[in-house]
Amino acid sequence: MKISIITATYNSERTLRDTMESVLRQTYHDYEYIIVDGVSKDGTLDIIREYEPRFEGRMRYVSEPDHGIYDAMNKGFALATGDVVGILNSDDFYTSDDVLQSVVDGFGGEYVDAVYADVHYVSCEDLSRCVRYYSSGVFRRWMMRFGMMPAHPSFYCRRAVYTQYGIFDTAYRIAADFEIMLRLLFIHRIRTRYVKKDFVTMRLGGASTTGYGSWSLIMKEHLQIMKKHGVVTNRFLLSLRYIYKLFEYL
Repeated sequence: MKISIITATYNSERTLRDTMESVLRQTYHDYEYIIVDGVSKDGTLDIIREYEPRFEGRMRYVSEPDHGIYDAMNKGFALATGDVVGILNSDDFYTSDDVLQSVVDGFGGEYVDAVYADVHYVSCEDLSRCVRYYSSGVFRRWMMRFGMMPAHPSFYCRRAVYTQYGIFDTAYRIAADFEIMLRLLFIHRIRTRYVKKDFVTMRLGGASTTGYGSWSLIMKEHLQIMKKHGVVTNRFLLSLRYIYKLFEYL
């Protein structure tokens, strides 16, 4: 099983080495690593060129203007040739060296379309300090009415599923990951399996974790997404997930 890993970058020199090193440390080697850069102005491209030989032909990259991170990810999907596709953000890294092997193991046995697992958030100042643990083990499809979903950075899905049902909707600035998960899991009910493992370490400070402005936009886009797909919900129901998030921090 060949895995396509997509990383979108823009001025990512501060964190990209950790991301790429974690890919290189993987014990499973049947993968391709695709980096889509948005014409970074810092040293990101220098780092990419420095690391390219170490991947021994398994890495490809492009650098060109895009219309945001979801557009960049869609470009990565277009380049992907693997059986399975996953996203590894440029400020995240794999928590252990056997994550890709666990992905492959998750697809074993009874046929599934996708697997997902856990992630955890860390402080930018201390990568060893877990600030929030995001377990996908409790997820059930009905929870999407409350705006809940499996941890998207842990989500690995067959490329054929994206070919059939589509990729990111770039009309959404911050919640296109929720829209695609709602479309695949709730609307089309693809077959999934939870892997009880921490796949990804995430730094706090991403687009969805930076204060009231981002939370307000997430609420607005979640309501638009639900309406688009005919899913009944409201602001109150969508707000309840923040109570669950509090327990993740605790």
